[in-house]
Amino acid sequence: MTKRSIYVAYTGGTIGMRKTDHGFAPVAGFLTDCVKSMPEFYHEEMPSFVINEYSPLIDSSNMAPTDWQLIANDIKDNYDKYDGFVILHGTDTMAYTASALSFMLQGLSKPVIVTGSQIPLAQLRSDGQTNLLNSLYIAANYPVAEVCLFFNNKLFRGNRSTKAHADGFDAFASPNFPLLLEAGIKINLRAGKVTVPNEAPLMPLEVINISPQPVGVITLYPGISTEIFANILMQPVKALILLTFGVGNAPQDKALLDTLKQADERGIVIVNLTQCFQGKVNMGGYATGNALEQAGVISGSDMTIEAALAKLHYLLSKNLTASEVKSAMKKNLLGELTE
Repeated sequence: MTKRSIYVAYTGGTIGMRKTDHGFAPVAGFLTDCVKSMPEFYHEEMPSFVINEYSPLIDSSNMAPTDWQLIANDIKDNYDKYDGFVILHGTDTMAYTASALSFMLQGLSKPVIVTGSQIPLAQLRSDGQTNLLNSLYIAANYPVAEVCLFFNNKLFRGNRSTKAHADGFDAFASPNFPLLLEAGIKINLRAGKVTVPNEAPLMPLEVINISPQPVGVITLYPGISTEIFANILMQPVKALILLTFGVGNAPQDKALLDTLKQADERGIVIVNLTQCFQGKVNMGGYATGNALEQAGVISGSDMTIEAALAKLHYLLSKNLTASEVKSAMKKNLLGELTE
């Protein structure tokens, strides 16, 4: 039986860093050499794989929409040559990239797994070996044909994932959607659907081009000034994500509500997300939430902030009207929200 072949794109991040006099830093070629020195990656049950190290390597804190496009185009260029794709990425913005790729790579019939580590692969006790080994093995043997994020033995839907722990191995979570797969003693499929080998895709891969968009994000807190909203909602802002209290509540302050309504009338899309780690927005539950709805604010349901931001970039790049963007934001396009 022919081994499956996996394309590994090392974009940067902790997993491939080397210890230097100034702390851990990415060094070209170091990750590839490190993997080659570990026989586990070449076990007979493992797929064949190639590693492409990006140059320059990108710290995930520096990731931008232009880098999302670079990764998406790289997958497109290699799509017909490989059976699956593993993207090695820094953890800080990994969920943003996974969310963005879910909107950019449409018609996937092969798995795309984003992973990385909290400790560099070359260091003792690194979680990188387990994360990369499992990602390669799962991409070859349990191919879930969507953009996923794998970390600490869990496979998440990419646009449902969020970084939940700054420095622990259990760094990611999916607050409002079940795991796709769990790699315990046995690999157990949960909400994921494994693709049948050689199954004809329903449609060819389409890579959506996105461009950087001016999107604001405000976290509400007691006593927040309306001037903050007024300043952020000045042009060229096209959209604003409001992180509100509870199920989507905000102060019933006339000046604030007038500012939001005026922004909505100018065509700025305002999306309401909850600050809570879990749950969804329900602006009809309380008068304070209903007042936002009357001002033109739309519900982001149970989207993560990463998914909402990526979705806004995707929709705003399509030159839709504000009304069309608002309508699409409320719909479940690629599994990113619960309608």
